[in-house]
Amino acid sequence: MTGGSASPLTIWAVSDGRVGIEAQVLGLAEAVARERSAEIAVKRIGWKWGLGRLPWWAIPLWALSADRPIAPPWPDIWIGAGRATLPLSARMRRWSGGKTFVVQTQDPRGAVAALDLVVPPAHDGLTGDNVLPIVGAPNRLHAEGFRRDLARFGPRIEALPHPRVAMIVGGKSKTHDLPPRRARAMAAEVARAVRAAGGSLLLSFTRRTPAAARAILTQGLADLPGWIWDGEGENPYFAFLAAADAILVTGDSTNLATDAAATGKPVHVLRMAGGGGKFGRFHLDLQRRGIAQPFEGRFGDWRYPPLDETNRAARELLHRFDARKSA
Repeated sequence: MTGGSASPLTIWAVSDGRVGIEAQVLGLAEAVARERSAEIAVKRIGWKWGLGRLPWWAIPLWALSADRPIAPPWPDIWIGAGRATLPLSARMRRWSGGKTFVVQTQDPRGAVAALDLVVPPAHDGLTGDNVLPIVGAPNRLHAEGFRRDLARFGPRIEALPHPRVAMIVGGKSKTHDLPPRRARAMAAEVARAVRAAGGSLLLSFTRRTPAAARAILTQGLADLPGWIWDGEGENPYFAFLAAADAILVTGDSTNLATDAAATGKPVHVLRMAGGGGKFGRFHLDLQRRGIAQPFEGRFGDWRYPPLDETNRAARELLHRFDARKSA
């Protein structure tokens, strides 16, 4: 299949199924599909008996567990993310006889040469001829999605007073935590700021938010005008970001800040326990670009061109895909 074919491209979006990781492969795949007709297949994989903790090159392929077959016919484009996909991504060009254009988001841990394109966050510092660093991570946010979800959830939101503040809370990771003491302080800081501004709060948690922190934040912020999504029914995440005048995100996630930056609205980063390292470099980069600031108890008002790195990566992916097909 060539880039000029009338037939749609076939794209496999492959991850271990974790929400944040799957959002990266789906976001990039969907951005490609907005540029060119494509059929996307989502595949979630894992490794039996804990063998996924081995170095990627040492994981035996017979231990693979997948919700959908990883077998021919191979796709035109493979987009993988996360450590679990590396044993497959690194072999895909050989398995497909060079037919499949292999893309990996995040740092592929030494497998760069086996891939056609790597799309890591710029703060990882990865470079190479087949490396396209981007600010943050690929995501699924785009103008059409904002309009659609804002219309869907508008009746619940439109009467809320301005400034409307979206607050998206992550949770425990290798580098960050949200223990009860920090959650109580965070609730008090945000409540004071929203009351002082005369606004309202749109609060959403992620699956990594500790249960205790979730309960503390819910209780501490429940009396503010707004909407605390309890995880039931349709997810208003896009609508919260679209309706917000300012956005609060916890500092544990590249995805959350990248999503917020797609709006062009002020992004405030909430302090958590832990941090530093690559996340610190990422947040400093967002500050230099005029996108985000640490939350200091009040809401600022600044604007910037919405971050559009996913679409940029999709266009570069297709450029390289076409160039290889025509070579």
